[in-house]
Amino acid sequence: LESLQLQIQPHFLFNALNAISAVVYEDPAAADRMITRLSDFLRRVLRADRAQETTLAEELDLLELYVDVMRARMEHLLEYDVRVEDGLDEALIPQLLLQPLVENAIRYGVDPETGRVSIRVLAAKHGDGLTLTVANSGPAEDGAESGLGIGLANLQGRLEKLYGSDAHLQMEPLPEGGMQVRIGMPLHTAPGVVAQ
Repeated sequence: LESLQLQIQPHFLFNALNAISAVVYEDPAAADRMITRLSDFLRRVLRADRAQETTLAEELDLLELYVDVMRARMEHLLEYDVRVEDGLDEALIPQLLLQPLVENAIRYGVDPETGRVSIRVLAAKHGDGLTLTVANSGPAEDGAESGLGIGLANLQGRLEKLYGSDAHLQMEPLPEGGMQVRIGMPLHTAPGVVAQ
């Protein structure tokens, strides 16, 4: 987790600062909002404890801070939808699971002609497990050509360390265009399943 935090923070910070610099002169108010949300995001990440897992609700709160930075930059071009099945707010998932997935979904999902991108995050029970899905509306071939990539390979490794063969990660093109990453893992709310 510490390695992931060290890897994500500079990468995310670099991208966020580039996004802010792109709007600082044309829309100072938007740049100010982005700086505030970036500060909130980094404060939360740095303050996070060393537990490997966090609740789905806390992870989605952190993700919302990231999306707010991107929303200030992209405005109406970014459509973001989160759907969580009732009763899953306290489900435990790996920390910093969703932000890198959404960041990639935005990066590779932007329509080259319109600049628009639609991102969906879904959480649902599946038998005794939890399924998390992050999908974009972009061209399927971009994500398909890239394979799992370093970020997804690292995530798959984390899932295996935490849950063994009870977890899986799958990336696939969507029939309507775009890509989705689907993660299955054990559904639990009690800490201690994973060594802290």
